Amino acid sequence: MSAAAPLSAERNACAGYSTRQVAGAVGLPPAKVRYFVRRGLLSPSRGGAGEYRFSFQDIVLLRSAKRLLDAEVSSRRTLAAMAKLQALASAADKPASALPVCAAGAVVAVREDDALWDAQTGQGQIDFASERRGEVRELVRRGVAGKGQPKAATAPSGHGNAEAPVEADALDSDDWYNLGLDLEETDAEKAPEAYSRAIALNPRNADAHVNLGRLFQVDGDLKRATRHYQLALHASPEHQLAYYNLGTVFDELDELDVAVGYYRQAPGVPDAHYNLARIFELRGDELASRRHMRRYKTLRSASE
Repeated sequence: MSAAAPLSAERNACAGYSTRQVAGAVGLPPAKVRYFVRRGLLSPSRGGAGEYRFSFQDIVLLRSAKRLLDAEVSSRRTLAAMAKLQALASAADKPASALPVCAAGAVVAVREDDALWDAQTGQGQIDFASERRGEVRELVRRGVAGKGQPKAATAPSGHGNAEAPVEADALDSDDWYNLGLDLEETDAEKAPEAYSRAIALNPRNADAHVNLGRLFQVDGDLKRATRHYQLALHASPEHQLAYYNLGTVFDELDELDVAVGYYRQAPGVPDAHYNLARIFELRGDELASRRHMRRYKTLRSASE
């Protein structure tokens, strides 16, 4: 996630979130947020000084766009898909967040119940993960992902009305981690518990530590976020996303020397170079700023 004030911070008197706050909450560079504004995907209001002020629904929409970008969908295709999604949601009198999108191979797809369809053509897609999502919903419905000891649950087997048992206590660390990923899209409040269970079963599950830390950071709990990023690095010393996220924590605290040190250990993360370019520009080091901005653009282009 990019450096920014957490969403729990006090908002501007004109209401709404600033570009920097939104960028940090979503994990996009401020320039990319402004890109989506310029292309008409977002229509933020203006503050007293003419600055953008975003709504919470803008943040939800950008999070969907970020998932596509992370899945290596180009900015152009992401923009087109999100614009179509907004139009479909408006026609159905639903918020765009009610129609979650995902990358299904070369297709940008919309997931609705157990159906999956092309966001741009409306054609149906085969959803090979629907049975797993059914298990996730059943586990959540029966409280398996909540607090307390794991309980047994059942989930549709995919054969008529028969049910196959799904034993929650049979899930391993990776299962709970994957459940956390699903919960971030289906029942976000339970995602931290799923990641915590993944860590309890395997304290060296670095990805679970990083994702749990990210959720704490979005909520403004930088102390616990930092702890989980550090634990991720203890388990996986080359985990570049953990280094990058630590950089954003200290960037947010205005401890820029420390932030630079962490960003430099995440050379494969495009936004690390973007943030380094910003910091060096603030320090008047134009040469270093341009060098990191070039690297940021190169990495971004490679993923489009």
